[in-house]
Amino acid sequence: MELGSRRELFIDDFLIDRMQNVELRLQKPVPRNVAIDHDVPWEGNTCCYHTVLQDAKLFRMYFRGSHYDPDSNSIGRQIVGYAESRDGIEWERPELGLVNSQGSTKNNIIWDGVGSHNFTPFRDTNPNCREGEQYKALGGSWGSLHAFKSPDGIHWSMIQKRPVITEGAFDSQNLAFWDPLRGCYVDFHRHFTMVDGQRVRHIMTCTSKDFRKWTKPKWIDFGDTPMEHLYTNAVTPYARAPHIYMGFPKRFVPGRSMYGHQHNGMSDAVFMSSRDGVKFKRWTEAFVRPGLQPERWENRNNMTAWGILETANDLPSAPKELSIYTTEGYYRGDGCRLRRFTLRADGFVAANAPLKGGELVTRPFTFEGNRLGLNVATSAAGSARVEIQDGDGKALKGFALRDSDEIYGDTLDRTVTWKGSADVAALSGKPVRLRFALSDADLYSLQFSQTPG
Repeated sequence: MELGSRRELFIDDFLIDRMQNVELRLQKPVPRNVAIDHDVPWEGNTCCYHTVLQDAKLFRMYFRGSHYDPDSNSIGRQIVGYAESRDGIEWERPELGLVNSQGSTKNNIIWDGVGSHNFTPFRDTNPNCREGEQYKALGGSWGSLHAFKSPDGIHWSMIQKRPVITEGAFDSQNLAFWDPLRGCYVDFHRHFTMVDGQRVRHIMTCTSKDFRKWTKPKWIDFGDTPMEHLYTNAVTPYARAPHIYMGFPKRFVPGRSMYGHQHNGMSDAVFMSSRDGVKFKRWTEAFVRPGLQPERWENRNNMTAWGILETANDLPSAPKELSIYTTEGYYRGDGCRLRRFTLRADGFVAANAPLKGGELVTRPFTFEGNRLGLNVATSAAGSARVEIQDGDGKALKGFALRDSDEIYGDTLDRTVTWKGSADVAALSGKPVRLRFALSDADLYSLQFSQTPG
């Protein structure tokens, strides 16, 4: 197994040979501020299918704007809304003057045509991207998914009138992105499958070289994990480790409802990851629970926006953190909301050991670099130590556990040292294992890298 100098996260058992008194523990994002309140007339209480992305120094947000009228039991006009932010925390609506709403173009609407139900844009980083198509999007409805283009992320047009993908239900957020490691566009979209005679919401994927002709869609694979209704998928390459896909589906439980709520069904957010875009490890434990707010327990809430942003930490001396966003207040009042949640960099899953201690041993691998950095957190009484072994599991001279300097604290990139030296250059390219001795500690990720000098 070749790691090179890429960052590896402990989100699955890819690196792990064995663990003793250590477990992989799903982490919980912390709720923060309301990023945007959809209380203007052209948005409303059924706004959803948000997309957030960073474009140089500007953060962009796209979403479906619509409003449910309880008197007529119907949802009105659907538009694509747009918001901007300089920090990913506070958002504002620019007046774009593009689309008429209630007799005025003083609004933030960018599109109201085909695909408005679930219009999902992305910034195209394909080096061979055609001029005028620096931004692309998918949008559609039952049986057809259409492709869109834009030179600036604001002014949009259809790439062609014919739908580009037709195998699927598409009545949800369907998305695509350019994957530079695979050299193709990758799509994830909604379809239904049959489980024990019941239709269950599931996810399909396909790929394309030109965003126009797509391969035949196939189901993503959860292995032995029981099937559940997954209303969305929110799959994205993780920026700090782009060979890993992360997804944040909205899990829909149609048979449950809270007393006093008009609409059946409730939802939460779950977490899944993949290393090939087809086989996914999906946690059945909730990633974001509805929590103490009653409105988050109603139908179709807790939908995670597509995208992970790096934002300033609420703690003034702490490093930047990750922000994700989920919906609340769906079907309620004049407008629903999008709330920001945060977690540490790489902080989706941790290899956790209690104070009495535990060990984790990796599979054999090769690396490139002269230092090893860890994203690790301990208690004041906790610690971490690292032993480097040969491929057969024998401690290497000078890198045994007794040589490892004790690590304690909380850092995103702690350099491991053995008797004061961090230099592992002599082992670069050779098969090795790592043995971690952890005590009241969380290990999130590791990375070998080259330090100049």
